[in-house]
Amino acid sequence: MKLAVVIPAYNEEFAIGQVIQQVMAVDLPGVEKEIIVVNDGSRDKTGDIARSKGALVVRHLLNRGVGGALGTGIEAALRSGADVVVTCDADGQHSPDDIGRVIEPIRSGRADAVVGSRMIDPGGMPWTRRVANHLANLATWIILGVSTTDSQSGLRAFSRSAAKRIRITTNKYEVCSEISGEVKRLHLRSIDIPIKTIYTEYSLSKGQGFRVGLKTLFRLILSKLVKQS
Repeated sequence: MKLAVVIPAYNEEFAIGQVIQQVMAVDLPGVEKEIIVVNDGSRDKTGDIARSKGALVVRHLLNRGVGGALGTGIEAALRSGADVVVTCDADGQHSPDDIGRVIEPIRSGRADAVVGSRMIDPGGMPWTRRVANHLANLATWIILGVSTTDSQSGLRAFSRSAAKRIRITTNKYEVCSEISGEVKRLHLRSIDIPIKTIYTEYSLSKGQGFRVGLKTLFRLILSKLVKQS
């Protein structure tokens, strides 16, 4: 089985090298791994470092956002012949050991899509992040009619057939909810799997603040209206 791990990265020279090394070190018997880093218009050495660590680097000349980077990365994974596609954040917040956990339901035929959920066991998660994630889950349910324990998770897995059918049309953080909506629209079998999150000063500096969250909500509503038109 060929697994492609897609990592969208924008100005991540601080963490990207270690993330790639840790993913490569994960022992997955019977699995051929390929790491695809989408260098999303970075102005630092993200692309050079990722390439030096053995990743396939796909470059955006301009920063498009995590949604655009995921779309590009998933397309690259499918072209490379991946049987399973995993998406993973570049800031080091995900434990690479959880990759095996999120692909297992797909390998065993129990699911087409898997969400690595930080909210099933949120021990150690700052209360501000818990509140923000609960609000995002609520918004995803109200706007898209999708119930999930972690609508904003960056660690997800898809079978090849699911990855080929999911349409990503958004560019920013609203892509996480959009993917959940696509899973529902396509009637894909989806499972939420508890994962561990590694909170550092660096990883906590990333992600969505309040203002970005409001923009994400607005774009999510706009995206649904566009798809309905």
